[in-house]
Amino acid sequence: MGLYEQQMLYGSIGWSVGATLGYAQATQNKRVIACIGDGSFQVTAQDVSTMLRCEERTIIFLMNNGGYSTEVEIHDGPYNVIKNWNYTGLVDAIHNGEGKCWTTKVRYEEELIKAIDIATDEKKDCLCFIEVILHKDDTSKELLEFGTRFSATNGRPLNQE
Repeated sequence: MGLYEQQMLYGSIGWSVGATLGYAQATQNKRVIACIGDGSFQVTAQDVSTMLRCEERTIIFLMNNGGYSTEVEIHDGPYNVIKNWNYTGLVDAIHNGEGKCWTTKVRYEEELIKAIDIATDEKKDCLCFIEVILHKDDTSKELLEFGTRFSATNGRPLNQE
């Protein structure tokens, strides 16, 4: 049986990378799979170094949409656009040929399916980092609804009592 953990939307950007590291250490007999946003990853990317040193076999899907999508839906502004990194290149640099690591970048469904097949078969004993390129506006109906409600609450005047 699988265990699922999720941070509250907007609750703590950066939580996912460290949480992935911790879960993988706590459940070494299982393979941790994480979906991490690009903005969140930029906060704590260095944890990948520890993942490699500890020989974790985690699969990380880095969701690259060029910004803080949740933040955009709550309160849009230029501060929600982040500098795009070469994420696979960064992980390759951190890997530096030490330990087992495989990275790839995908843009289409067929590429994603192939990457998942590789990560779960020939690279099953590696840390696998799959960067998924998404359109900046690719978001769920639920996130749009959440953002609208949260923005309305966030934008009302403070209670002065």
